[in-house]
Amino acid sequence: MFFDKFAKILLLEVFCLFLLFSCRQSQEYENLREQDYSLAPKGFPPIPFPEDNPYSSEKEILGRYLFFDKILSRDSTFACASCHNPRYGFANNVPNPITINKFVLPRNVLPLTNVAYKREFGSWVGGTTNLEKAILHDFDSPVFFDNDTNEINRRLRMHPFYPKMFESAFGKGTQPSSFLAAKAIATFVRTLVSGNSAYDRYIRGDMNALTDSQKRGMKLFFSERTRCSVCHAGFLFTDLQFHNTGTSMFYADWGRFYVTKDYKDKYKFITPSLRNVEVSAPYLHDGTYQRLEEVIENYNRGGLPFINRDTLMKPLNLTQQEKEDLINFLKALTDWEFLNQNRFKSFGY
Repeated sequence: MFFDKFAKILLLEVFCLFLLFSCRQSQEYENLREQDYSLAPKGFPPIPFPEDNPYSSEKEILGRYLFFDKILSRDSTFACASCHNPRYGFANNVPNPITINKFVLPRNVLPLTNVAYKREFGSWVGGTTNLEKAILHDFDSPVFFDNDTNEINRRLRMHPFYPKMFESAFGKGTQPSSFLAAKAIATFVRTLVSGNSAYDRYIRGDMNALTDSQKRGMKLFFSERTRCSVCHAGFLFTDLQFHNTGTSMFYADWGRFYVTKDYKDKYKFITPSLRNVEVSAPYLHDGTYQRLEEVIENYNRGGLPFINRDTLMKPLNLTQQEKEDLINFLKALTDWEFLNQNRFKSFGY
């Protein structure tokens, strides 16, 4: 009798805790629905959401929860945020992160900031033009989530609040699925638009947004002497093209060649955006450089002589002050407002 009574009390307490969690979750969800992250910063083009996956706040919230949730991985140890951490500009702070099954990635993690404006996805070499398909592919990839999509469907449908969130995002009666999860995550990722750095405020008219050193560095960055802005071009600070900047005398990774099978693309990798570069170390496709000083020094010497090195690479003969000014300008591209958004911090990142 005592144990029966104890079991009933325990079950009642568990049920009450579940109701409390569900109510709190529901209230939090309703509060978040008022947010709209589909608007681009001033000076940016509209965020290009595809016709078959348009923006909605409900879809963004669902994608946000899934992005930080380890439920999608086979052993529930790995999430999108495990590699793409907000505190590092949605990149990672180690050269070769360890994913599920203790797999060591052969390349550094590219930041997801402003990925909505990219033409190709697939780490540093491109390969696919569809963000949703790229995410869906990662679900069953042994390198990342290593899960069966049927198992993902089952977990999401048995979850205490995901079924309701999927209905809100995709319509009444919608069953959670890995296919729709990929769409939701893609929607969230497209809202990771960063464009309110000190540099942005300066070009919008705030003449006090940059220090004197940063202004000198900006002038140098956009000058014909350094030609930094030829590759790190436009509002994204990338030309979205593939280059070899002579960072090594030996490349085990053949880069863009794997996609095009064209020998002129061997050892070439996409130009990374410089936005939030201050927090996204280490740098380069293999994480060779830990500090911005090392990056600047490579450009200053004109890169190392190796096959397919870009013809733009020339010695710059920068003074120590000019190097410091350039680095200070790069730090002016950090958007602290974006990096410190509560929608990331609430997940513990």
